Amino acid sequence: MVSIKPLTLHAHATGPNPIKLAAALEFLNVPYTVKLWEFGDDPQKGVKGAEFLKINENGRVPALEDPNTGVVSWESGACMNYLRRVYDTDGRILGPKGSSEQDVVDFEKWEYFLLTTLGPMTGQTNWYRHYNPVQNDDALKRYVEQTERCYSVLEGQLNKTGSHSILPGGITAVDLHFEPWVRQHSFAQISLDPYPAISKWFQKMDGLQEIQKAYKKIKEAPNP
Repeated sequence: MVSIKPLTLHAHATGPNPIKLAAALEFLNVPYTVKLWEFGDDPQKGVKGAEFLKINENGRVPALEDPNTGVVSWESGACMNYLRRVYDTDGRILGPKGSSEQDVVDFEKWEYFLLTTLGPMTGQTNWYRHYNPVQNDDALKRYVEQTERCYSVLEGQLNKTGSHSILPGGITAVDLHFEPWVRQHSFAQISLDPYPAISKWFQKMDGLQEIQKAYKKIKEAPNP
C-alpha cells in the first residue's frame, strides 16, 4: 500500500473555516500538519504577507497543500470538495450518502447554503457586534435577523432527520461545514434556546472524536 504524505493545512488559531477541513481529514484518516499564520501583512507570518500570498492570492485561510498530487487549494468549499474527490471517491465517509441526482443536489444545496448564507451572515453579525469601529445598530439588527432566519431554516431540516445529521443517512461533509459556524453562536450572541433541534445536533457533533481531534490539532499547532 502506498503511504500518504501528510497534507499541510494552513490556518490561524481562531476562526471556523480551517476547522472543517481538519475535521474532514480526521474522518478520512488522512495525515496532515497544521501551519498557523497571523492576521496582518507580516511578510513571513501574515496572511496578507508575501509568503502566504504565494499560496493564496486572496490572503485568507484555509489553504491546503497536497504533496501527493501537487495540488494547492483555497476557499474552504473548494478544499473540502478536493478532499472528497481525491480521498473519498465513493462518498462513503464525506458523502453524499446516496447516488441519485436528488441526493447530490441536496448535498450541494446545504453546502452552498452554509458557504453563501449562514456563514457570511454569522460573520457579519460578529463583525458589527465586536469589531466595527463605529457602532451601527441598523447593520447589526439586519445581520442578527438574517442569522436567526438561517438558524430557523437549519432547525427545520434537522427536525426532519431527528437531529442525527443535516442530511439523512449519517454525518457528511455538510455537517462538518456547519459545525464550526454553529459553534460561533455564543460569540455572535445567538441563543440556541429557540432551536432545540440544532442544539441536539450540535451536542452530538461536539462529542465526536474526530471533531475533538480537529480542534486539538489546530489549538496545539506551533505559533507562527
